Amino acid sequence: MTDMGQAQQTESIEQIDIKIIQDMYKKFVLECPSGLLFLHEFKRFFGVDATGEASDYAENMFRAFDKNGDNTIDFLEFVAALNLVFRGDLEHKLRWSFKVYDKDGNGYVDRNELRSIIDSIYRIKKISKDNTSDSYLTVDEVVDRILAAVDTDGDGTVSMEEFIRGAQQDPWLLNILKLDMNPARWVMDQRRKSAHF
Repeated sequence: MTDMGQAQQTESIEQIDIKIIQDMYKKFVLECPSGLLFLHEFKRFFGVDATGEASDYAENMFRAFDKNGDNTIDFLEFVAALNLVFRGDLEHKLRWSFKVYDKDGNGYVDRNELRSIIDSIYRIKKISKDNTSDSYLTVDEVVDRILAAVDTDGDGTVSMEEFIRGAQQDPWLLNILKLDMNPARWVMDQRRKSAHF
């Protein structure tokens, strides 16, 4: 392919992306005329019942998408998050996943934060009947195994560096984190269930 052919292909891809973004913006403005997506709207947008099994997971996703911490998601945060979810590389997805786990935003994941997310994942997997070969492990056993694999300094917390390195080196851990490391499937499942999207 010539340079000109590559340039035309790139322009075509960019035009498609622009069209997709324009369509997303129309849907976003329709659902959120204020230009801001609040947690309850985020849940409604993806058809998540406020008291359902996916509610905790949706709250964690919302918090991770809310880059500036103002408890809303604007359109740019929304597009950036979806771009990461659907197109990001492994390290970027792991960084995002770490932010989902780090509920208090202190830069470390402790046992309680880890347990909370793993419990949410287990409840979602149980609902979706997506049983894994690890379904016989309890939440606490999974948490213990994750901490043993990634907490290299033994301080009882996991830093972002430990989290990324551990997930990249341990296929079991990477498999356990798939649901929230790459929530694309969750997003697509929620879209299918939602009458709003």
